[in-house]
Amino acid sequence: MRYLHLLRLGAAGASSLLLSAAAHGQNAAVPVPAPVPVPAASQQALAARLEDMKAQLAEQRRLLDRLRGTLQAQQRRIDVLQGAPITNELLGEQRGLGLQEGAGQERPGQERPGQERPGQQGTPASAAQASAPAPAPPTTPAVPPSTPGPVAVGRPPGRDSRPPEVAPIFEQPGVLTPRGKFVLEPSAQFGYSSSNRVALVGYTIIPALLIGLIDVREVKRNTFTAALTGRTGITNRFEVEARIPYVYRSDATVSRELFTGTAVERVFDTSGKHLGDVELAARYQLNDGGADKSYYVAGLRFKSRTGRDPFSVVTDCVRRCVGENASGTGLPLDLPTGSGFYSLQPSLTWLFPSDPAVFFGSISYLHSFKRHDVSRLLRDGTREPLGTVEPGKIFGVNFGVGLALNEKGSLSLGYDHSTIGRTRQNGTVVPGAVRTQLGTLLMGYSYRLAKDRTLNISIGAGLTRDTPDVSLAVRLPMTF
Repeated sequence: MRYLHLLRLGAAGASSLLLSAAAHGQNAAVPVPAPVPVPAASQQALAARLEDMKAQLAEQRRLLDRLRGTLQAQQRRIDVLQGAPITNELLGEQRGLGLQEGAGQERPGQERPGQERPGQQGTPASAAQASAPAPAPPTTPAVPPSTPGPVAVGRPPGRDSRPPEVAPIFEQPGVLTPRGKFVLEPSAQFGYSSSNRVALVGYTIIPALLIGLIDVREVKRNTFTAALTGRTGITNRFEVEARIPYVYRSDATVSRELFTGTAVERVFDTSGKHLGDVELAARYQLNDGGADKSYYVAGLRFKSRTGRDPFSVVTDCVRRCVGENASGTGLPLDLPTGSGFYSLQPSLTWLFPSDPAVFFGSISYLHSFKRHDVSRLLRDGTREPLGTVEPGKIFGVNFGVGLALNEKGSLSLGYDHSTIGRTRQNGTVVPGAVRTQLGTLLMGYSYRLAKDRTLNISIGAGLTRDTPDVSLAVRLPMTF
C-alpha cells in the first residue's frame, strides 16, 4: 500500500509538470494582439449612424401611435353602428367619411423625400446600420396623441330633393328651377276648333210645324300663340316665372238661313293679332319627397290685361247688339287676343315617383275680377253700355303618368278637365249662359337634345263639344 501511494503521488506530480509546460508553450506560441487605435472620423460616422437610427425609430413609433389612434376611431364608429339603428342618412354619412387624419399629415408607410426605409441597403453606412443591433425601446410606453375624429375625405352622396322630371303636357311645369339657374323657354301652340249651332227663330204650332226661320251656323276657329317664358330659381324650392305671349286668331263663320228662298251660304271671316295677356307666376315646393314619397308644389299665377280687350274691338252691330232694334251679326270685326279681366289662379301640384313611372296631377281655381262700367264698341263708333260684368269661375283638375324611355327620352299621358261657371251681368246670370265642361286628352314626349336643352312636344284631343278639337304645343327650354 505504501508503494502504491508513492506511485500515485509521483504520477500526479509528473502530470502537473507536463500541463505547466504545455501551458507555457501555448502562451509563447499565441501572442496577445495590441489594441488598434480607432480614428476620430470613424467614431463620428458611427455616432451619426446611431443618431439616424434613433430618428427612424422615433418615426416608426409615431406611425404606430397614429395607427393606434386610427384603430380606436374605427372601433368607436363600429360601436356607434352597433348601438344605433342603421338609416339611409347614417349610411350616406358613413360612406362619405374617411379614416385618414387631416390634410398635410403623413399616412402610415408614406415616405418623405430623402428618407430611407428601415432595413433598406444603400450606402455603406446603411449597411453597417442594418448589421448593428437595434437599441432597446424605452421602458416608459409612449403616450398616444389625442385621437382626432373622422375627417371627411369625400362628399356624402347627396339626396336630390327636387321632383323627378317628366315630359310636360300641362301649362304649369312640375320640376322647379334650381337656385341660380335661368330657363328661357320659347314655345308655339296651335289650336283648332269647330262647332255647329242651329238657332230656331219663330214659334211652333205643333212639334212638327215651325213658323219662322232656322239659322244654321258653323264656326271654324284657328288660334296660334307664340310665347317666350323665363323662369329662375330663387332657392332650390322657390322659383318665379314670367310669360309674354303673342296671339294670332282667325275665325270663319258659315251661316245659312233656311226657309228664306235661298240656299246660299254666307261666310263671315275675321281675324286678330296682338300681344296677349302677360302672366307672372311663382311656385314653391312644400316638402322633401323621395322614392315612393309624394312631392307637393304650390303655385300662384297672375294674368294681366295686356291683350286686346274684347270690349275694345268693333262689333258688327248698329246701335244695339242685344234686345229690341238689334241689327248686325253681333260678331266682332277684329278678334280679341286677351280675356279683358285680371285673373288670379292658385294651384297645387303633386308628383309621386314609383320606378319606373312618375304619377302627377294638380288642382287649380281661376278667379277673374269683375269689371264695372263696361261698354261695347259698335260699328258707328257709339258704345253700348253693359254695366258690371263678372266672368264665371274656373275649377280645373288634371292627372297623368310619365314614363322614362331611356336616359334622354320620356313619354307622358294625361287628362285635363275644367269647369267654367256662368257669366253674370249686373249681378244676374247672362241669358243663355250655361256651365261649360272642357275635357282634353293629352300626350307628350320629351327628348334631351343637350345638357341644357330639351325638346317638348304635346298634343291634345278635345273630348267635349266646347273643347278645341286638336291642340299642338312645342317647347324648347334652355337652361343657363
